[in-house]
Amino acid sequence: MKILLAEDQTMLRCALAKLLELEPEFRVTAVSDGGQAQALLREQTFDILLTDIEMPGVSGLELIAWLREHNNPLASVIITTFNRAGFIRRALALDVGGFLLKDAPSDQLVDVIYRVHRGERVIDNDLALQALGDQDPLSDKERRALRLAHEGLSSAQIAQRLCLSEGTIRNYLSEAISKLGAANRVDAARIARQKGWL
Repeated sequence: MKILLAEDQTMLRCALAKLLELEPEFRVTAVSDGGQAQALLREQTFDILLTDIEMPGVSGLELIAWLREHNNPLASVIITTFNRAGFIRRALALDVGGFLLKDAPSDQLVDVIYRVHRGERVIDNDLALQALGDQDPLSDKERRALRLAHEGLSSAQIAQRLCLSEGTIRNYLSEAISKLGAANRVDAARIARQKGWL
C-alpha cells in the first residue's frame, strides 16, 4: 500500500514514516507540505493520503479540496492536534475517509489506514458530534485571503499570490471581518482559527 504522508513537523514526519513502515504492506513517501504533495500527486499514484491539517503553503484541507477539484478520489486520512468543529465539518464535506487526533495510539492509526483503504469511513463519534457546532460563514475565497493575511501578507501580496486584484482582496477581507464581527483582519483571523475555519 503506497502512502503519501504530508506533515510539516520534521521529527513527527520522520517518526510517523518509520512507524508506518513497520507494517510490511506499507510503503511511505513523506513530504513537508501540501505543495510538495501536489507535485508528487501530479506524477505518481498512491493508495492513501495521510495529512496534517495545518501546514505552511497548502494546508491539508486545501490539498484534499485540490484532489476533489481534479476528480482524484484518493482516500485520505487527516491526523491533527486540533479537534475544532470547523476543521471536522470541512473534512467531512470533502469526503475525508478518516479523521484522527495525533494523541491516538499508533495501532489505531494503522487500523484506520487499513479500514479507509477498504472503503470505510472512520471518524470518532465525539469528533463527528463536534462538527454540529458553529456554522462556518466564510466562503472559500474569503478563507484563503484571510489565511494569507494571518501569515502577514499585505493586500497587494495576497492579490499577487491569488492572481486577483487588490480591490477584490480588500473586499474578501472586509466581508470576512464583517461576517465574524471582528475589529480588523488580525482579529478576524484569530476568531476563524479558534473556530477551526481557517
